[in-house]
Amino acid sequence: MSIEIPDKLYFKIGEVSKLACVAPHVLRYWESEFKEIQPKRANSNQRLYRREDVDIVLLIKMLLHEQGYTLIGAKKYLANQNKKIRFKKEISTQNCLGTIKEELLAVKKILNGDK
Repeated sequence: MSIEIPDKLYFKIGEVSKLACVAPHVLRYWESEFKEIQPKRANSNQRLYRREDVDIVLLIKMLLHEQGYTLIGAKKYLANQNKKIRFKKEISTQNCLGTIKEELLAVKKILNGDK
């Protein structure tokens, strides 16, 4: 079952609550337990969830309610996912930097008249 998230920048806690089918107090509790959920605060101190926050909330709900994870298990799962994402970004950055270095060396050779 796939939940369609509206195309907007920010969501209020009530909207996220309806999308995830959990009570607002559950979302506030999850915020205290999962560092991955970090809604911004409006000037009125209202929580404003980004799309990434909503995705994480839906993932946490799936882990806890559908797959039977404990809070600790869900935290470990998210931590492992974050490590994988960081590792992929590091590899991508290293590859990009390697390509840039090769291109700069080629430009240097051209400017020096080397072939």
